[in-house]
Amino acid sequence: MNLSGKRIILTGAAGGIGYRLALLLASKGAQLALVERNAPRLAEICDEINAKGGKASAIALDLTSDGAADQVIAAAVKAMGGLDIVINNAGIMDFTLYERQSPERIAQVINVNVTAPMLLIRAALPHLLAQNSGRIVNIGSAFGSIGFAHFATYCASKFAMRGFSEALRRELVDSHVGITYVSPRAAKTALNDELTTQMLIETQTNMDEPDYVAEQIVLAIEREAKEHLIGQPESFFSRLNGVFPRLVDGGLLKNTRIARKYAQLKK
Repeated sequence: MNLSGKRIILTGAAGGIGYRLALLLASKGAQLALVERNAPRLAEICDEINAKGGKASAIALDLTSDGAADQVIAAAVKAMGGLDIVINNAGIMDFTLYERQSPERIAQVINVNVTAPMLLIRAALPHLLAQNSGRIVNIGSAFGSIGFAHFATYCASKFAMRGFSEALRRELVDSHVGITYVSPRAAKTALNDELTTQMLIETQTNMDEPDYVAEQIVLAIEREAKEHLIGQPESFFSRLNGVFPRLVDGGLLKNTRIARKYAQLKK
């Protein structure tokens, strides 16, 4: 797929990966509608892209608010004159003992990571199906293929998005609307607080730079990939976990005990 001229909605545009993804898509000639709650930061990003000759408009709102999905699609179509690609990148994560995670926070993680992107896709589909072209891109995680201790709710949300992506891809098989699921491993972004980062370092977890993750996401879109897992050996273990999960249990045992030490320090 040639991204030049493509009209793209990108959520979570102010995050470490989202920002770099926005810049990269703009450099490819895509027209962008950037979605983010942080209105001042979003305006800065749009100004930066437009100053370089790109095309970006801001949609500053909370995707979990009532009617947000329809508002985003209406604003994006109005600003860009149509829609070709939706990239669901926004997300939140907790590293904690599950019994300490409040019911309100559990609901929030599921709402942000699962419900909001599903509703955005539902609002976008009539436009894509009417023109019988387009692509939905869901940014998942290696945590959507392997359940990691102390990330229980986050894992649940990413497993959900992976299953949803697979099911919707099969549902749309007779259309020209494609689904791409991208699975990054850990990345060096603000999603990881200081304690989480210390844990990742001690467990020798591979962490990618945001620029690299953005490049891999764009590559997956250009190739119209159904699923793209980033990094080894994480990609291998993701597939192994689907076949021999008990082997992965043993392989993760040492790191699970290290992670528990850090999770217990969380307030």
